[in-house]
Amino acid sequence: MKVRSARYSIQLSVADLSVTEAFYGGILEIPVQRSLTAAGAPEHLLIDMGGIALIFVEEQDVIRAHPILERRLGLFPRGIGLTLHFEVCDIEGISDAIMEEGLEILYPLEIKPYGVKEMWCFDPDGYLVVLDEAK
Repeated sequence: MKVRSARYSIQLSVADLSVTEAFYGGILEIPVQRSLTAAGAPEHLLIDMGGIALIFVEEQDVIRAHPILERRLGLFPRGIGLTLHFEVCDIEGISDAIMEEGLEILYPLEIKPYGVKEMWCFDPDGYLVVLDEAK
């Protein structure tokens, strides 16, 4: 009997895929894949997290496909109640790049008592991102 592993995804709406790609793929150096979509399907970005796919879709594409969501998407700022955690390399360089881009930092880079370098920031769409690097 062939066993299929479960595949899960989380979809987040963003204002601009290029800006999102520059943040996650450029600044954080996380492998980001641009979608290869079927004709008429919205373009998206994918971060494969080993069994869970984090998918970014432009908000306007979501509204075009699901107009009923337009009002709800406008009720709250993006990112409310959601935190994305990533283990990264060169967190000092990432911290410098985030500051250079003028992105909001909630907790600046520090070494935690348990020996991990950590910082909390917001991505360009307001999603809270926690970054850590083993010391």
